[in-house]
Amino acid sequence: MPLVLTEIEDAVAIVTLNRPEAMNALSKSLRAELAEAMLAVASDDAVRAVVLTGAGQRAFTAGLDLKELGASTEGLGAANATDPRDNPVKAVEQCAKPVIGAINGVAITGGFELALACDVLIASTNARFADTHARVGIMPGWGLSQKLSRMIGISRAKELSFTGNFLDADTAERWGLVNRVVEPDALLPAATALARDMANIDPAMLAAYKTLIDDGYAMSFGQGLALEAERSTAANGQVAPESVEQARLAVMARGRAQS
Repeated sequence: MPLVLTEIEDAVAIVTLNRPEAMNALSKSLRAELAEAMLAVASDDAVRAVVLTGAGQRAFTAGLDLKELGASTEGLGAANATDPRDNPVKAVEQCAKPVIGAINGVAITGGFELALACDVLIASTNARFADTHARVGIMPGWGLSQKLSRMIGISRAKELSFTGNFLDADTAERWGLVNRVVEPDALLPAATALARDMANIDPAMLAAYKTLIDDGYAMSFGQGLALEAERSTAANGQVAPESVEQARLAVMARGRAQS
């Protein structure tokens, strides 16, 4: 049985972590299959957006497989790995297309970090988040210590990381960690509907815009604005007036349909 499943329909790939009996824990084998799956959808022109989720309703993923870690200290290296086959955050970052995390259950520690690698998070009412790095005695290496504070504020991030307590879905939405919370049966339909909206955008434009946001997010505000000015000047100088007019009419028609 594959540890990662991929299903493609209407330009959207649904990538599913498939170890429900182990709460989709990120074993070495699963991490390798995830890297392969994300690379495959990244290079597939038929795919324009991706939904990442976990099998079942108990867990998105419980993080690194602690049984593997307990059996050998070699597994601790995964916390600082840079190879996408070992580091699932790097695996997701291989994909320049939008990645929507459909958080169907717990996202714990390394699983929390994997969730934060997604561009947008939608949670089911079953979703819960926890950072147990401090309780386990392992420093985060996949970005959580820096990303979480930037997303929900430094004091809230410290509360989660210094206690290891769970954050429920409704509070996660209120704190700005997830975009919305839906019933479990509505999670994949909501995530795929959003992915299809994104898939309607020109893929080259979407990839460039995603890179601009992510690169600027890693800089100071002033540096980010300078980066935007530099890239927009270069890109917008290549835009033909007639293509702007065609796009304007399409945007207006879409707006009328949504109102």
